[in-house]
Amino acid sequence: MRKYVARRILLFIPTIIGISIAIFALMRVIPGDIAIIILSGPDGELAYTQEDIDEFRETYGLNDPIHIQYFNWMWNFARGDLGVSLIHGRPIMGELQRQFPVTLQFALLAGIFVMVLSVPIGIVAAVKQDGFADYILRGFAIMGLAMPSFFVALLIILFLSTQFRWTPPLPFVDFWDNPSVNFQQLIFPAIALGLSSSGLIMRLTRAQLLEVLREDYVRTARAKGLAESAVIFRHAVRNSLLPVVTIAGTQIGFLFSGTVLIETIFNLPGIGRGLIQAVNGRDLPAIQIYIMYFGMIALVANLIVDLTYAWLDPRIKYS
Repeated sequence: MRKYVARRILLFIPTIIGISIAIFALMRVIPGDIAIIILSGPDGELAYTQEDIDEFRETYGLNDPIHIQYFNWMWNFARGDLGVSLIHGRPIMGELQRQFPVTLQFALLAGIFVMVLSVPIGIVAAVKQDGFADYILRGFAIMGLAMPSFFVALLIILFLSTQFRWTPPLPFVDFWDNPSVNFQQLIFPAIALGLSSSGLIMRLTRAQLLEVLREDYVRTARAKGLAESAVIFRHAVRNSLLPVVTIAGTQIGFLFSGTVLIETIFNLPGIGRGLIQAVNGRDLPAIQIYIMYFGMIALVANLIVDLTYAWLDPRIKYS
């Protein structure tokens, strides 16, 4: 187990390096001169001279060979120096420190909503297979899968504003300042973000549990006279959760990346909205960091899934 965990963590390092190379290369193949793109402003209306271009390129090291630019960027990144936002003129690290708690609260609430809703519904649908409750719950899951999160967000805003004349209180309030207001601001975005993942995990939970319930050891447990609840929860559910854990882990990355649109729609000051602002302002240094952040979130989610696998099933080995 320890050997598996150590090797899996070591594999994390070259993967991050590979992602950083891909992000850095993509930023450098954008058509046009980066200096001209930034100096001309978001709408391309700002005037500049050749001296301005030369000074900009010298200041940000754009005259250096491409591999030197990459190593300088990664060295600064490893030291926690993420550069300066070209929009705000403030350190990007400070922006991330301000935005990350909002995105973390949002994504965690969405993840709790997904697991609390989908796993019990999947279990009920499997136990009541082909019954009225099963058809209703499967319809709910298909509806969640069919509707994109941004569409659900727009429907929620339309429904709340037209039927109840209610909108989330503004501006954004931190959880530690006022938990009640913070919950009101985050619960509906979390529902919009988590509905699609809920449908996927619900259907997977149902399918895996139905498969396990047909196994011989489950029939043996029933033949021994165990209560149905003990058969389901002590024998069947745990053995059906491994595939669910895999999908749930991948959905963590989806939830964090899905905050980009939902935070913009609900005007939440998180990392997702920060990325949209950076793209609109052509703030390339910030865009690199934001995309790197989402890539690292996906890697951490996969790492947690692998380590959870090793905990649930000690037979798993790294090879």
